[in-house]
Amino acid sequence: MGSTQFGNFHDFCRDSTLPVCNLFVDNNQPPGIRYGGCVLTGISLSDGRNLANLGSILVAFIAILVTIYLLLRSNRKAAAVGRREMQVFLLGYIIIEICEIFTVGGFPLNHSVRKGFSAVHVAAIAATCWVLLLNALVGFQLLDDGTPVSLALLVGSASAIAIGTGYIALDVGFSYTGFFDSTYAPPNRAVGLYVLYQLFPLVCLVVFFICETILVLRVLGEKKPMRDLVIAALLFAIGQIFQYVISVHLCNSTNGRINGAFFETLFTLLSVVAIWKFWSEITEDDWPMPISGSTYT
Repeated sequence: MGSTQFGNFHDFCRDSTLPVCNLFVDNNQPPGIRYGGCVLTGISLSDGRNLANLGSILVAFIAILVTIYLLLRSNRKAAAVGRREMQVFLLGYIIIEICEIFTVGGFPLNHSVRKGFSAVHVAAIAATCWVLLLNALVGFQLLDDGTPVSLALLVGSASAIAIGTGYIALDVGFSYTGFFDSTYAPPNRAVGLYVLYQLFPLVCLVVFFICETILVLRVLGEKKPMRDLVIAALLFAIGQIFQYVISVHLCNSTNGRINGAFFETLFTLLSVVAIWKFWSEITEDDWPMPISGSTYT
């Protein structure tokens, strides 16, 4: 059987700045010497340290402030369907951005501390994407939104995903059991993290888009809200293109001053804002309801 790239992170880590890549480096190895690609050096500090990605740090900080504002705005929409569920999603995104300052942003840290933040970052991405998917299902009113049962199912399932993903990430990073020690050597193969960090969030996002499209076109019978949903999808896709495709070229052309991580952080923030705007628009109380039993009020 021929070799497969499934589960391998080496090429991704060589060409991109991903939080998961911090987990595959031995604590005794200098953090700047990793995968043989372009090393993001950013701004030089004292004692040979670097602030690797000031742009990502600033955008992540702005993202936290913007998301707090959206949380407060959401709280004012007392009658909106899925208000609490949307707030849980926004809280998950805030956790992601806090971690991003120390992982993707390359804020100077002890490498073990960076691994801890990276494990939380990876776990938060998986759980938050799951919460976003459940937000789409809430719109179909299969279960009353905002109730203790609804929130318990959402938070409980997201917590289970976060704990499971976080445990694997911590074991990879700190070798608690030794089971994942082979991930330190190329091709940095970690199938569990590959599924939970690369594939699972992608599936959640695709299903979210499909469910919301059905909700808008079939249930609400409208086309206008699709604009924000499509914009959100395009912005997210552009961010991923910068991260996985353009990043290495930016890094090489700027001698390690900047790469695609800054643009990925920026476009993901814009995508989250577009998702919130889409949710806010479809929960207005003036939509005609062609299908009886729908409860968007």
